[in-house]
Amino acid sequence: MPALMFQGTGSNVGKSMLVAGLCRAALRRGLKVAPFKPQNMSNNAAVTADGGEIGRAQALQARACGLEPSVHMNPVLLKPETEHGAQVVVQGQRVTSTQARDYPALKPRLRDAVKDSFTRLRDAYDLVIVEGAGSPAEINLRANDIANMGFAEACGVPVVLIGDIDRGGVIAQIVGTQAVLSKPDNALIKGFIVNKFRGDPRLFDDGYDYIAERTGWPGFGVAPWFSEAWKLPAEDALDIRSAPKPDGFHIVCLHLSRIANFDDLDPLAQEPGVRLTMLEPGEAIPGDADLVILPGTKSTRGDLAFLRAQGWDVDLMAHHRRGGRTLGICGGYQMLGQSVSDPDGIEGPSGETPGLGLLDVATRMTDDKRLTRVTATHAATGLPFDGYEIHIGRTDGADCARPFATLDGAPEGAASLDGRVQGSYLHGMFTDDGFRAAWLRAMQVTASGDSYDSTVDATLDALADHLETHLNVPGLLDLAR
Repeated sequence: MPALMFQGTGSNVGKSMLVAGLCRAALRRGLKVAPFKPQNMSNNAAVTADGGEIGRAQALQARACGLEPSVHMNPVLLKPETEHGAQVVVQGQRVTSTQARDYPALKPRLRDAVKDSFTRLRDAYDLVIVEGAGSPAEINLRANDIANMGFAEACGVPVVLIGDIDRGGVIAQIVGTQAVLSKPDNALIKGFIVNKFRGDPRLFDDGYDYIAERTGWPGFGVAPWFSEAWKLPAEDALDIRSAPKPDGFHIVCLHLSRIANFDDLDPLAQEPGVRLTMLEPGEAIPGDADLVILPGTKSTRGDLAFLRAQGWDVDLMAHHRRGGRTLGICGGYQMLGQSVSDPDGIEGPSGETPGLGLLDVATRMTDDKRLTRVTATHAATGLPFDGYEIHIGRTDGADCARPFATLDGAPEGAASLDGRVQGSYLHGMFTDDGFRAAWLRAMQVTASGDSYDSTVDATLDALADHLETHLNVPGLLDLAR
């Protein structure tokens, strides 16, 4: 069955969003379409119905296709744990952790899983739209490649190259990529797209023509900047932002070095009564913060050290003394306790790290990874909500007697005696419109009443319209074979 692959001249050139938009455009043509990314590197993961995990971008692309996410849409997921190491998830399940220098030796073992997952999708759908990772111009990674040209060559999938004009130098990006690729790899590329143009695209006509003449590749259009992109779940924490607001209930989220599953923030960012700040390293927690969120992290003890290095532990105590609220989610919940111990070195060197001491709980890391979708009941409001768990470790202590929620009647999470500090392992709670409205109401904030799911679907439709207007979508789909 037909497939088409989109590779980028670099990371964050807009591949994920273009694939999502084209998936929705293909679906609206009546095609059974599925997304596929052989290898992704992200700590922002989605939990599948069968208890696996894939990159959050592929979950959004599945939604664009009208599908439930499947582990076969992203068979290899790398989740960075340190500067030089990552957890390796294969077809939804953690198989090992590895150092960057050792990963190339793993690739031949992973190739079979990639081919198996791609074959399953190819055989089940009319069209598979494939997203590459990073850039094929990283020719030092070409040997045993499973993410870009190695995959395209092995599976016979044509490639379209995407360049990002917003970062500058797009002519050099595309022409330079051709210059460093081998002749067989260049032959796989069937055209190019210029993405993220701001202003009048006609101003780039000469540059566009030069790229086509110099490379011999046909162009499939110039895609202007999509201004509604912020309404879609973010793959990168740097992409999370609220619509500009001068005031509102001020939520500050700490941008940890190994921040994970930060899509918890997306529904809050869209609330008109909420002003969301992603606090970058080196910045102090502002004195007007109403709520500080400690998000998930892939390395709880490592990010506790990172948090302290920014002076955020001191800021948090000042925030607490001022009467501010604090919410810890997953790894952020673990940080709020008295200690985090990892005797077996599951997340890094073995040992124990003092927590922030804002909750009377303690966490012990265990090798058992909790990976499941759940329906919970919020303790304070009695409202049910859907969410998911994706964590290792067990947390216990006196404050667990005041749970954040209940799961099948059992307590989940913890709260301080005054209720101003709370922690929970549950992700995704704010996507539930009723729960989000009630939770905000408890903070004296009036929710918009908008459906988050409807907003995401409407934005995917708008993205598809945007691409249909500015790109040669029929020509792109005709490339698939």
